[in-house]
Amino acid sequence: MRLLPLLRARYRVFAVTRDIANFAALRAAGAVPVLADLDRPASLRRLAGLAQRVIHLAPPPGEGELDTRTRNVTAILPEAAKVVYVSTTGVYGDLQGRLVDESQPVAPRNIRARRRVDAEGVLRAWARRAQGRLSILRVPGIYAADRLPLERLRQGTPALEAADDVYTNHIHADDLAALLLAALRRGKPLRVYHAVDDSEMRMAEYFDAVADAFGLQRPPRLPRAQLARVVSPTLLSFMSESRRLANGRSKRELGMILRYPTVAHGLQKMTAVRQD
Repeated sequence: MRLLPLLRARYRVFAVTRDIANFAALRAAGAVPVLADLDRPASLRRLAGLAQRVIHLAPPPGEGELDTRTRNVTAILPEAAKVVYVSTTGVYGDLQGRLVDESQPVAPRNIRARRRVDAEGVLRAWARRAQGRLSILRVPGIYAADRLPLERLRQGTPALEAADDVYTNHIHADDLAALLLAALRRGKPLRVYHAVDDSEMRMAEYFDAVADAFGLQRPPRLPRAQLARVVSPTLLSFMSESRRLANGRSKRELGMILRYPTVAHGLQKMTAVRQD
């Protein structure tokens, strides 16, 4: 929805949804809604050859090793189409805080990330077979005024103490939308880009910054062994991977200019709006 205002001035946009209740909002945002379900290949037939430019935002299914949805998408993509796929920085696994660029090999540690690696591979195979122009954006934690861990902070969910804390990466939702448009227009074929801002923050530092901005209590800090006993396995997995990702390629090749270069800039804007 943040991307549609940027696209509609340049393109006629078809927006795929599996819920007819979304039609009114999509039309109001300037898109032509199309009812289809990526889990039902027969419903995708009407999309075959419909567009030469495709932004693939759908996540993989919630189970299994393979991304069957992306396989269904590639079955209806026209030859030589331009495709931008939104993947995840989780494909790198744990880099123990090292700073890396897009040449870093993937090493997914959980099944969610393995499904993303599978999707990237399926799309690369399609691009080579069909002379497609594929750009992959690896995206970290997306934040915005409506995408903040406020409920987690109110519940007092603990974070890691400094000695065990991990580096995380961030991007504001508006900057991601702009970067998607830039990749659609200027992304190089079979190219990976890091869709990350300039922040260098550890996870607990991020929670502290959000808490301070919204007048909430900072989360308690626990050592990893103790925290593992009080948070879910899924949450613990996010707290077990530390990496810093360079964004130089996105700036050089896509002309990325961040409205919110760091999380601090984004939070400052949000608090200013609240005060107004």
